Amino acid sequence: MKFPFFITVAGVLVLSGVIGSAYAEDIMTLRDGIAIDIEPKAPLMPKVENTDEKRVRNYPEQPPTIPHHVRSYEISTNANKCLSCHSRKRTGESQAPMISVTHFMDRDYQVLATVSPRRYFCNQCHVTQADTKPLVENMFIDVEDLLIEGKNN
Repeated sequence: MKFPFFITVAGVLVLSGVIGSAYAEDIMTLRDGIAIDIEPKAPLMPKVENTDEKRVRNYPEQPPTIPHHVRSYEISTNANKCLSCHSRKRTGESQAPMISVTHFMDRDYQVLATVSPRRYFCNQCHVTQADTKPLVENMFIDVEDLLIEGKNN
C-alpha cells in the first residue's frame, strides 16, 4: 500500500519533532532553561571596574582596556572626551598614557599631525571592564607560559 506524499512528510516532521524535543533539554541557551512564553527578569547591570590600573595584555596587538568609567563620555565627529586626557598635549597634566603612535598613521602608514580618522572612535577597540563572572571558562594560555611549559617538558 502506498502512502500519499503529504502523509509521509507529516510523519517525518512529527517524528523529528519528538526526537528533537528529547535533545532540546540538553542544549544550553541564553534563556537558562526558561520557557519561551515567559519573560525572564532582566539581569542586573554589572559594575564597571574603576581602578585606574593598567592591565596586562594577552597578545602584542591587543588594544588596552579602559580602567575607568566612560559612561558620559561623548565620542562623536565633533568631540572626543578621551582626547581631553590622552592626547599628546594633555598627558603631562592628566598623567594619563598618551594614545599610541599608531593612532597617528593613515592606512598607508603615513604619519599624520593629528589622530587618524579611522582611529578617532576609541570605543570601537577599547572597552571598559565589568566586574562579572565569565560566561564560559577561559582556556587561554599565554605564549610565554607555553614557552616555559615547553622547556620544562
